[in-house]
Amino acid sequence: MQSRKEMVQDLKVQWKKLWQERLNDRWIAEGIANETYPSLFVDKGTVIRATRDFKALSFKEILELHQIPNLNRYIPPNPAVGGWTKFVKTHMTSIKKRRSFNRASFEPAIERKGQPLKKGGRGWLHK
Repeated sequence: MQSRKEMVQDLKVQWKKLWQERLNDRWIAEGIANETYPSLFVDKGTVIRATRDFKALSFKEILELHQIPNLNRYIPPNPAVGGWTKFVKTHMTSIKKRRSFNRASFEPAIERKGQPLKKGGRGWLHK
């Protein structure tokens, strides 16, 4: 008997394989399973992605059918709710900005002389 962690890893591998090897039918805008995946409860020819009137496959539901406890441990949170990326954007980048120094405050200002003015500073006058 596999441990739960190994079982979830095996399911993740099959889940990725299912989505990578699907048959895309662009004419009717559907994704169709190319093989049978008994552990994912997907048969060959099952529509796994469509544009209308379709209930999408959910990895979380598959884990629930396999009766795996603590699903949140194996599935990352919804991006709208937040995950590592949102945490880094909200907390870590703000800390980095506060800690960073302004280079201009440590270096003396260098005055740059621009190019000479056209027509002696009178602009584009045609006189």
